[in-house]
Amino acid sequence: MKQDTLSITESLLLALGKPLAFKELASLLSINNDELNSLIKQLKEKYNKPDSGIQVAINNKKIQLTTNAGNAKILREYFKEEARGELTSPSLETLTIIAYRQPITKEELEQIRGVNCSLILRNLLIRGLVEFQETKADLAPTYSVTMDFVCHLGINSVEELPDYQKLNSDENLQKLLQDNIESEKL
Repeated sequence: MKQDTLSITESLLLALGKPLAFKELASLLSINNDELNSLIKQLKEKYNKPDSGIQVAINNKKIQLTTNAGNAKILREYFKEEARGELTSPSLETLTIIAYRQPITKEELEQIRGVNCSLILRNLLIRGLVEFQETKADLAPTYSVTMDFVCHLGINSVEELPDYQKLNSDENLQKLLQDNIESEKL
């Protein structure tokens, strides 16, 4: 097993934010079952300690990084308070991009925004404004706005959003991304 396999696995599980099948992980890392078992053991030894905020959860031959169950009370309080507050500008920006570009992956969203969107997506999911769909073909889920979001705006479809056709087209997005890349070079 390669030296950086542990690091790659940690990054993958953290970025994915959902359970990953053992078989899929072994395939991605090009490792056999013995190496996979050793890797999982290393992860559990590293994280599954009472003083670690991150834990390794294993269920039905799937693995996921989760928060320490001992911290659940403070996390519930934080997310409950966060869900009641107003949406921040970054949250509104992210929600707007999802509405106009749905379905969109986290990676595409982060490319457009230029920053990590994990916490914002989690907040929007908790609030019920976005939802994600998983397909077996894609490793990354796609995000879309919910029916609650559409109803809250008083519209019947996202196509009723201002300039939807213009902002939804791939051609316009590619131009915006290209302009962004060119401005970064300056």
